[in-house]
Amino acid sequence: MAEAKKTADMDAKEIEGTKVNWDDSNMKSSYANVCNITSTREEVVMLFGMNQAWNRGQKEVSIKLSDRIVISPYAAKRINLVLQRVVAEYEQRFGVLNGDNPVAPAAGGTAAAGPDRK
Repeated sequence: MAEAKKTADMDAKEIEGTKVNWDDSNMKSSYANVCNITSTREEVVMLFGMNQAWNRGQKEVSIKLSDRIVISPYAAKRINLVLQRVVAEYEQRFGVLNGDNPVAPAAGGTAAAGPDRK
């Protein structure tokens, strides 16, 4: 964990003093409740989509894929570090997340159980 923080601090120092202009003119927003990640030596591929089947115990489920993001393993490691930090901050504010029984956040930022979840 100390190594991860050191890497994140080094990244922050490398961009210190550089102004970043975010161009969102071609940006789109997508929602995904499913993500599949695979990798090769040269790249990490993340597939995002929607599972619209809400019935438990189904023998087959179709996932409608919407986005594929391809990044380098180095970028994947940086994303991992940032996500760890974001989740840790979230848990400090709102409580520990249970990865075994995830619930989707409802409007207004509160957690609500999905259909057939207790």
